Order: sequence, then C-alpha cells, then structure tokens
Amino acid sequence: MNRFHPLVFVAVLGAALASACQTTPPAPPKPVAGFVTDMKAFDAFIATRPTPEQFRATYPDVMLVTPDMMTTREMRQNNSRYFPKFDAEGRIVGGSFM
Repeated sequence: MNRFHPLVFVAVLGAALASACQTTPPAPPKPVAGFVTDMKAFDAFIATRPTPEQFRATYPDVMLVTPDMMTTREMRQNNSRYFPKFDAEGRIVGGSFM
C-alpha cells in the first residue's frame, strides 16, 4: 500500500494540471439596459477592474465621464453618469455617480 501512495499523488497532480490548462476565459457580462439600479451587481462589476470599453459594453446607457471629457457638474439622482477613478493601467478601480 505504501508504494501506491506516491502514484496516486502523481495521478491527482497530473489531472489537476491537465484541467487547469483547459480553462476557457469567462464570458463577458451581458449588457445592462437603462441606468444602474442594482448597486451590488455594479460594485461587483467594478471590482473586476474593467476597461472603459468593457464598462461601455456592459452599461451602454450610463455615461462614463473620462478625464478628457468636458461636462457640467449638475447632480443626477438616477445613476446615469459615472465619474471613474483609474489605476496606472487605465482600468476602472472606483468612482462615483453624479
């Protein structure tokens, strides 16, 4: 029995490596119509550090105000305009609705 223990370990390790190599990338999120109403889902999306293009594809009805855009600062209560914070790679890491 003692001789089979290393063989079982190698077999399990090999199976794990083989399955790790066959992973597919996650499917992109489905577009959300309208303005943001589900803040929990929105926060989970932002936690993935999306690019501006991914943000626009997922929330096409929300205006993403990037630093190169000129806009007014009126207060909106319907979560229709998002002012993001970016990391060094240009990914969205936070922000606020205004």
